[in-house]
Amino acid sequence: MNAWADMQGDIGFHEIILQQGGMISDKLNLLRLEHFPPNANKGLRPFSLAEAAYFLGVSASNIKKLHLEGKGPVPATSPSGRRTYTAQQIAELRDYLDRHGRADFKNYSPCRKPGESLQVVSVVNFKGGSGKTTTAAHLAQHLALTGHRVLAIDLDPQASLTALHGIQPEIDRNPSLYDALRYDSGKRPISEVVRPTNFPGLDIVPASLELQEYEYETPLAASNRIATDGKLFFTRITDALREVDDHYDVVVIDCPPQLGYLTLTALAASTAVLITIHPQMLDVMSMGQFLLMLGGILESIGKAGAAVRLKWFRYLVTRYEPTDGPQAQMVGFMQSLFPKQMLAHAMVKSTAIADAGITNQTLYEVERGQFIRQTYDRAMDALNAVNEEVASLVHTAWGRA
Repeated sequence: MNAWADMQGDIGFHEIILQQGGMISDKLNLLRLEHFPPNANKGLRPFSLAEAAYFLGVSASNIKKLHLEGKGPVPATSPSGRRTYTAQQIAELRDYLDRHGRADFKNYSPCRKPGESLQVVSVVNFKGGSGKTTTAAHLAQHLALTGHRVLAIDLDPQASLTALHGIQPEIDRNPSLYDALRYDSGKRPISEVVRPTNFPGLDIVPASLELQEYEYETPLAASNRIATDGKLFFTRITDALREVDDHYDVVVIDCPPQLGYLTLTALAASTAVLITIHPQMLDVMSMGQFLLMLGGILESIGKAGAAVRLKWFRYLVTRYEPTDGPQAQMVGFMQSLFPKQMLAHAMVKSTAIADAGITNQTLYEVERGQFIRQTYDRAMDALNAVNEEVASLVHTAWGRA
């Protein structure tokens, strides 16, 4: 009590909070500058021959053969003969294989074909700490590395997905998604807000604290009859995405940990919903309440005239520890209740993912040599299995086998 009183002195709580928020922001900026110098873009590590083969869906020997025959991009080769490819070179290899592969065999590019609609996957949960942002970031990056054209949208005012991609809103002061959603004359086309990332094929619409204004302005807009359309806020993301529909195959939305207007706007735009769940009793109980509210609100959205376009939804178990008995029981409980809606794969809890996040990186960005190999491989195998399953659901929604 005395220590707090000494720190507070004669200034108000709001001043203390503002000071401490500024201190955190300044310290984070110093850390950011250590890893990302001013005016420099966030880089991306090279990928091994085996990783390149995985992302392309071919064998490593096929890629090696192309290199030996002088075909396709030239990888970097170490003195020991180890080949590595940049993400851009993997994209170039995919184009080469599409042009020169057997026409009756397969298409190496998974991009949308004529008649296939844009897929919008929202990652949601009522509680923070369920792994939403980690899931959304790795899913978007995996889809991009495997050849999809991806737009990630950070809908959380905390902007964690934005920070993971090297953008610090309070420092960069760039436009955010709020500028594409706002109700006044400052509204901008979403194309003016989209920014490229360090992953070829992956763009991002960043977030900022300004997004919270949308939660306050939406009911005000309704009460003031700013918009005469009965749908009002439901279709704002849907309408914004029409402008860039032809540029992307999949949109991945990282929703805030609350069922407010931002999340509802995302759900109205979604063709799919991925609900993250930590397999603990309190989390599952909270999810039950979340689902009751979500179902009721989706029904209301439909009655208001906004089309609910969901083709699928799934539960993804996150931060899973298979050796934890109660967690394993909870997963079994959920699988018995929702056998068709549970993803077959879970995302395991891993120090590799947590350690990568300390420097605002994902597992796809860090070198395997920075971790104990068994730890890294276990986490990467789980990530890839989850992301492959979601990609398969996206392709099924397109009507592909």
